[in-house]
Amino acid sequence: MTAIEQTATVSRPSRLSRALQSDLWWSFKRHPSAIAAAILLLILICTAFLSPLITVQNPYDLASLDLLNAEIPPIWMPEGQWPFILGTDVQGRDVLSAILYGSRASIIIGASSVLVSLVIGTMLGLVAGYHGKWADGLLMRTGDVLLSMPTMLIAILVSALARQALPPSLREAGASGVIVLAISLSAWVQYARTVRAQTMVERNKEYVQAARLIRLSKWKIMLKHILPNTTTPLLVTATLNFGLGILIEATLSFLGVGMPPEQPSLGTLIRIGNQYLFSGLWWIVLFPGLQLCLLVVSINVLGDWLRDALNPKLR
Repeated sequence: MTAIEQTATVSRPSRLSRALQSDLWWSFKRHPSAIAAAILLLILICTAFLSPLITVQNPYDLASLDLLNAEIPPIWMPEGQWPFILGTDVQGRDVLSAILYGSRASIIIGASSVLVSLVIGTMLGLVAGYHGKWADGLLMRTGDVLLSMPTMLIAILVSALARQALPPSLREAGASGVIVLAISLSAWVQYARTVRAQTMVERNKEYVQAARLIRLSKWKIMLKHILPNTTTPLLVTATLNFGLGILIEATLSFLGVGMPPEQPSLGTLIRIGNQYLFSGLWWIVLFPGLQLCLLVVSINVLGDWLRDALNPKLR
């Protein structure tokens, strides 16, 4: 290696160094609510995915449940028992263990629905914005039809139809996939509209015209040149829709068309606990509801900060 190359290597900042010197990190350090939300979200996600290591039982394993441990109140109450810190439900299932396992299911479903709808919406938005004409009209009118119907109604309809289409032996096992499909089919329109608008602006710029002159394929132009310029609004939309996806999943499970009781998510736990709310077993519904609230609020706070931080007009 020559002296010039060694000097360039030494002076070249690392990715971590560039990230710590970016405007986004500067904005994050000066936003206390974003820092608190990020710490809270990190704790919730880590405890959810480490739940097999830190919980006292597997709430999905019905053989590990003991009816003699049913309806135990939280540990700070006179009848509380260790190690059931937040008490147990009517089946003897540890509430804290069920919450952590349920949080993992809700997070996975919410993230998967965002990923699927992001891919579908981005591809359709690129095609509609770059080609225009009939492709733009067909895709956007389809999106208008979906936007004219409530998101929850579409999710319930798709979930119910998909469940009926599956064989009875696969309905419980495929519940999470059905929910992801139901949420994604109603959420892709936001991404498609965002990408379409940005693509229509970028397709007439000089760098796209230069790529056409050297005869690059249309997909290469869209994916390599136009798509990177749409990442900022997509990132904000995906963050906010992550929390919305978790809420939609919880609503579907609360209505009985989501996750089954044998594989409870936070919505399923709230639905089960709501049946015993007026019988004095308040902890069965309170703590899952609090976990869902903390999870969604922390995501939304981060999404609001990200939207402001990436907006050049607010810098």
